[in-house]
Amino acid sequence: MNIAVIGLSHKTAPVEVREKLSIPEPQVEAAIASLRSCSHVEEVAILSTCNRLELYCVLSEVDRGVQEVVEILAERSKLPLEALRHHLFVLLRQDAVMHLMRVAAGLDSLVLGEGQILSQVKNAYKLGQDYKGIARILNRLLKQAITAGKRVRTETSIGTGAVSISSAAVELAQLKVPDLSPCRVAIVGAGKMSRLLVQHLLSKGATQISIVNRSLERAEELARRFPDAKLNLHPLPSMMSTIAASDLVFTSTSATEPILDRAKLEAILPEHRSLMLFDISVPRNIASDVNELPGVQAFDVDDLKEVVAQNHESRRKMAIEAEALLDEEAEAFEAWLQSLDTVSTIDSLRRKVETIRTQELEKALSRLGSEFAEKHQETIEALTRGIVNKILHDPMVQLRAQQDIEARQQAMQTLQVLFNLETADSAA
Repeated sequence: MNIAVIGLSHKTAPVEVREKLSIPEPQVEAAIASLRSCSHVEEVAILSTCNRLELYCVLSEVDRGVQEVVEILAERSKLPLEALRHHLFVLLRQDAVMHLMRVAAGLDSLVLGEGQILSQVKNAYKLGQDYKGIARILNRLLKQAITAGKRVRTETSIGTGAVSISSAAVELAQLKVPDLSPCRVAIVGAGKMSRLLVQHLLSKGATQISIVNRSLERAEELARRFPDAKLNLHPLPSMMSTIAASDLVFTSTSATEPILDRAKLEAILPEHRSLMLFDISVPRNIASDVNELPGVQAFDVDDLKEVVAQNHESRRKMAIEAEALLDEEAEAFEAWLQSLDTVSTIDSLRRKVETIRTQELEKALSRLGSEFAEKHQETIEALTRGIVNKILHDPMVQLRAQQDIEARQQAMQTLQVLFNLETADSAA
């Protein structure tokens, strides 16, 4: 089986392409089912965030499997294959493994050391389990990647300080408006990213913050996390009036279509009214045509690079330290993966020896007579099992521990010839 990652990210595709490939959580089950129906896709997990869509796959045949996955992505995005291929990357085996390790650790994020990505990898793992996308190999790989992400956060200092898309958005706002204290700020959405927006806005001196959300209950839950801040809560029907009364607006919702466009803003804003919009959602919440309005400026996640560049150099040295930890985790996974090659040979050897043991045991017990056999069968059974296990122990340990692929293959072939084994692979 071949491990592969097929996808795109902020490094390979602009937001207008990424949003076409985004897979919201309610659509993950159907997407996994579609991918698993491909002839050459054995396992799949989907990681879809504002900055990336990555499909982690186990393929029975690489070229055909990759082609099947790319065709599904093209169909989903409604992009021509050639246009889509220009933005996609494909990584195989060790490169795919190390890429996932780096993603989980926040080393491949737009904001280096971002902490939210680890919870997103955990969620991809959970959904992959829930919807039967992952089996033995991806189960182990994703668990190893989550362990790697945790190690990097506990054993290095790369995750210290404000490192998230939300914090970068607030820093960008402060670059545009150095003093946030007199600004009237509106946040549309009340999820985790909105919570982080509130946290960072308060730390930068903002005092007039309104939350607009479809569910007031969820907005109230967010507000309870900041008991000292006087957050103003509004239902979704009040969104436009709240925006009209704001200087800065942040949007972070799961809407799949823009919730703001030029026509809606034009209807509520006086001519030449100044307004800044910061959209940290993918798909985007704000249509690009709002920039056509005088006095209105809109920024999306790709515009955060201006802020990220300032933090990158200070975190680069921490990233080098983190890479060493990831090498250890990747090597541990690779050793486990290589050990799977020996399973069929070991199983076949154990089956053959066990067959011989039971046959010879039956012969011996029949010669000893029924009275003796009934009295001592358990003891003799344990004796023969113990002998077999001790004889097989060293060959199995040595075979599993063999790191050199060529040497391990040769050892397996020798066992197969010497013991006249028929493995599952050769039987197939």
